[in-house]
Amino acid sequence: MPTRLHFDENDLLRCRFAVSPLWETQEAVRTLARPGRHGYHLAWLRRVGTAAAGLDLGPLHLLMPSRGHSPDFLCSPPRGPLASFEEELETLRATPPATARTDIALALSATPGAAGSTAGRAMLADPARALRELAELLERAWQALIEPDWPRLRALLEADVAYHSRRLADVGFERLLGELSPQLGWNASTLTVTSPAVDHARVLGGQGLVLMPSVFCWPDVISGYEPPWQPAVIYPARGIGGLWTEPSDRTPDTLARLLGRARANVLCALDEPTGTSTLSHRLGLAPSTVSAHLSVLRAAGLLTSRRYAHQVLYERTPLGIALTVSQPGAD
Repeated sequence: MPTRLHFDENDLLRCRFAVSPLWETQEAVRTLARPGRHGYHLAWLRRVGTAAAGLDLGPLHLLMPSRGHSPDFLCSPPRGPLASFEEELETLRATPPATARTDIALALSATPGAAGSTAGRAMLADPARALRELAELLERAWQALIEPDWPRLRALLEADVAYHSRRLADVGFERLLGELSPQLGWNASTLTVTSPAVDHARVLGGQGLVLMPSVFCWPDVISGYEPPWQPAVIYPARGIGGLWTEPSDRTPDTLARLLGRARANVLCALDEPTGTSTLSHRLGLAPSTVSAHLSVLRAAGLLTSRRYAHQVLYERTPLGIALTVSQPGAD
């Protein structure tokens, strides 16, 4: 069933991209309970299994129906493009209890029996306490499930934003939507989001739209947030297929013999535009070593670089891409 978002000219001027660590945290919690999302994240699931088992995620799962409303206050749209987890958590904690209670009631109503459960009744009876406990639970989930891998996740999400920002400039808003996901369509100033959610329509009224790439929402495209929050569309980020693949697993032996194993690993790790610190974390190499390899690869015409926000992102040139493709029988 579709969600229809009706734009005017002011809305088009207020569309922006954002990355949200709090969103990734709550979606990671949701992914744990949904086997249909596990495909791309099996390596991550194996690694965090013990830590996840030590968390009581029941209160969060109770507010995450398979269809229907999830509380907007749990992760309101980031105010800027690169909010920190701590900043977003403070925004959550500042939610008025009355607002939280209304949001919680809507979410509980989407699951038969949830509002009458012990946990559901407790949340509705004392929304201020529910706010505190949910914030603390999300903080523990962040520390256990997301924070250790956040440099890798952030790099992929920022690379997605950088890529699609360029595409927006190249092809315009209508074509960009189709490239973000086949579940997004544009006609007569209306954005249609095809999803299993309820049939819904919203006039944006000049608020614009936040476009948020997500690692853990795959395969879903999510249209979220009701007033007073700015509406958002969350879509699967590019490159998640190789997110948990270690570079040594995908470096062709012939390329390693040509460039050296460490330098070839750096080249093959650049499936998406990535910064030095993220590559260092991913490859287990010192930042100075990664920087030296990047300089050589760039001088050889295998990489290009450009600044995005606080860091320099490197990406492969067509020649660099061609070299990383292992040819049948080459090894």
